[in-house]
Amino acid sequence: MACNVWAQDCPDGQKCAPYSSDGNDAADSLRCVPVEPNAKKPGEPCVVLGEWVSGFDDCELGSLCMTDKETLAGECIPLCAGSAEDPSCPSADQVCLISNNVLPICLPKCDPLIQDCPDGELCLALSADFGCVRDESGDMGAFGDGCHYANACDPGLFCVLSEMVPGCEDIACCSPYCDTTELDACPGEGQECIPWYGEAVPPEGYEDVGICGVP
Repeated sequence: MACNVWAQDCPDGQKCAPYSSDGNDAADSLRCVPVEPNAKKPGEPCVVLGEWVSGFDDCELGSLCMTDKETLAGECIPLCAGSAEDPSCPSADQVCLISNNVLPICLPKCDPLIQDCPDGELCLALSADFGCVRDESGDMGAFGDGCHYANACDPGLFCVLSEMVPGCEDIACCSPYCDTTELDACPGEGQECIPWYGEAVPPEGYEDVGICGVP
């Protein structure tokens, strides 16, 4: 049964869960799934029941199990509340990431200049704020390496257009975040520390965040 993840309009005893309709690693659809007895709360350990992105897990209504693909074990995290136009999270220390228009999850806020996320995660730009997401860089992700998605760079770097990185031979390459108050903050020839928010007023705590690029 299709459903609305924001309204959580499934029958009693069920929840609206994102899942992969074609069996790959990305949630692209929504369906009603049973809420397990003694369901786990956000922050508690959890397991996926079935395939990795099936939507079936043992987390309570309004949350899902963010897991390791191999073990299918992880932690319950809250879904965003509100709407896609005005999302909200339970804590002021969280930011809402909306993926593929079907997966709105609340992630911990972080500082891109100090990369204060847990091991295996990186601090990435999410809407107006920065949040902790899984590091998918693998053996690549160093300065100047090609990248095709946002979390394909090592912690402390971001995937930017090729013209911003000297010598980049891909459509986009990894370049570091930088502190706009520091001199010679960037490694590439001709690069400058460009304010992340441009002319806009940065959110509190992100006033000095920049990205290294050729202007």
